Amino acid sequence: MTQEVKEIFGGASGGPSGPGGPGTPPAPAALAAKVRTLTPSMTRSMQRVAEAVAGDPAGCAALTVTGLAELTGTSEATVVRTARILGYPGYRDLRLALAGLAAQQQSGRAPAITTDIAVDDPIADVVAKLAYDEQQTLADTAAGLDTVQLAAAVAAAATARRVDVYGVGASGLVAQDLVQKLLRIGLIAHAHSDPHLAVTNAVQLKAGDVAIAITHSGATGDVIEPLRVAFERGATTVAITGRPDSSVTQYADHVLTTSTARESELRPAAMSSRTSQLLVVDCLFVGVAQRTYETAAPALASSYEALAHRHRGRT
Repeated sequence: MTQEVKEIFGGASGGPSGPGGPGTPPAPAALAAKVRTLTPSMTRSMQRVAEAVAGDPAGCAALTVTGLAELTGTSEATVVRTARILGYPGYRDLRLALAGLAAQQQSGRAPAITTDIAVDDPIADVVAKLAYDEQQTLADTAAGLDTVQLAAAVAAAATARRVDVYGVGASGLVAQDLVQKLLRIGLIAHAHSDPHLAVTNAVQLKAGDVAIAITHSGATGDVIEPLRVAFERGATTVAITGRPDSSVTQYADHVLTTSTARESELRPAAMSSRTSQLLVVDCLFVGVAQRTYETAAPALASSYEALAHRHRGRT
């Protein structure tokens, strides 16, 4: 993991950020979310530490730093580095969070596991497994979402001259969802899935405009390029991504991190990433609607009235 990743997860002040604000270590629920989100991008030795604390928080909470290093076949330095990447100043703080997470699980909280869907699973099991997976994804995203960054993105969008949103594939559907909501409260907004059109529109952006890129991998060139152009033109830029250490974030003024479940043969990552992205854009939209309520409420009422006849039964 790079220093940039640590800084991104540490917030603008240099310390960890999250529900408790800048400088506050993640709460136990956020710890579980961060382990699931960050493990794929860690070194293999750090993954062993992260997997151990996620799999047995109570047992690991009882271990010294030396004991956890021996359990995972790593070094004390690796354990400390893993704790810091997860948002804790040191191993002692991580142990406290593990104890809290263990207490939550023992009080009846669902275990932090994901059950793969088998080819021969009955449809009732498929429904149950997908429901659990989506609930976990939403909980992880909410726990790890930086509300300071979210509030800044809301403030920029609420006063923007226009909002451009970039996304392709499943992320493109999320971009369209956000834009149609913003249009209904009277904002000027555009969703772009065509990379050429996205860039030609980004060229027209300037200070006072907002550009939002939605990409789970953070490496989608068709999304990064228009965000880069918007950034260089002076627009406020926002990245919604599952990889806070990815390329898209270098052109983002604000980064909103999503979570996703482990990918499997019958459950591609796009399924859970779409779920977490929809939660983030819904939070963004509601925040904007709150800040622009005096104009948003009448606009919503007008759009509802204009479409009401289409929802009535024909006589």
